[in-house]
Amino acid sequence: MSTTITIRRETKELLAALKGKKTWDEFLLELAEDYRRRKARKALEKLREIEFDASYEEVRLKLKLEGS
Repeated sequence: MSTTITIRRETKELLAALKGKKTWDEFLLELAEDYRRRKARKALEKLREIEFDASYEEVRLKLKLEGS
């Protein structure tokens, strides 16, 4: 199934240069996976900064999570 997204011409030119010979699907999937990995790595780094004896509330506040 094909879809279309609207982006500025400058954005498309930059993405096209970065994608090289990959298909758009391959390139965008790789980009999304890389973004997800970086986000997970950043979250893990934040978790490692928290002291082991911290309470749940301290952990929640340090991670800036909205909890119930």
